[in-house]
Amino acid sequence: MDWWCIIVAAVLGLAAGSGLTAWIARRTWHGARRLAARTKGHDHLVELGQLAGGLAHEIKNPLSTINVNLQLLAEDLARRGDEDDVRLFRRLKHVQAEADRLRAILDDFLHYAGKLELHPSATDIRQVVDELTDFFAPQAEAARVTLRPPRPGEPILCDIDVNLIKQSLLNLMINAIQAMPDGGELILRVEAQKNRALIEVIDTGPGIPPETMGRIFDVYYSTKKHGTGLGLPTARRIIRAHGGSIRVDSEPGKGTRFLISLPLSPVKMK
Repeated sequence: MDWWCIIVAAVLGLAAGSGLTAWIARRTWHGARRLAARTKGHDHLVELGQLAGGLAHEIKNPLSTINVNLQLLAEDLARRGDEDDVRLFRRLKHVQAEADRLRAILDDFLHYAGKLELHPSATDIRQVVDELTDFFAPQAEAARVTLRPPRPGEPILCDIDVNLIKQSLLNLMINAIQAMPDGGELILRVEAQKNRALIEVIDTGPGIPPETMGRIFDVYYSTKKHGTGLGLPTARRIIRAHGGSIRVDSEPGKGTRFLISLPLSPVKMK
């Protein structure tokens, strides 16, 4: 059994390192911002961003191999029946969970730091929200959250990259159900006003404390135990890249509302 102990000790070291990697990523990002503020050198920030992105890619490649081998080890241990193997199997599952969390951190970082390449087309934003609502319904049900889809109406055309807009909205919807651990309601609304499409994502959770309202879009700021702090900044970045805006209203004890505004397609505005 000594060789099993050596392997598990090694991968446990990997799990401990996942927190270190996340810390390095945070320090790299904040260090880059401080450097840009001191020198006002945009090129420095771009270069450091590229280095951080390259570092994340370099970590992801061996991490994928490590994850595969962890799975193989877990399968080998599951086939063995003695008490020591059962104990090692439980430890290995914890390591797998930490490795998966590290991969999620890296994915979120790459989504945020990477270059956004939009492929827009005139799309009915109401249909996009309807499709996302159908996709998200099982997750909401599992969280004991009642999903209130938008009311039917006339098409609302916006020039959007559908996949990116769905990613942005999904981040908001996931945040909403995470804010309601005891269940609640998630309400989606879509309407057109003048030359803008408005999308509301509303939850009936505890609301956002006033002292943290100003920080929720800050990179790496999160009040969740395992949150990466990149979901909301990524959502805002995507919305802004489409020429839109996002704002939040919240009242403690009454819930939170995110309001997204996107320009209507010129096709619709003619």
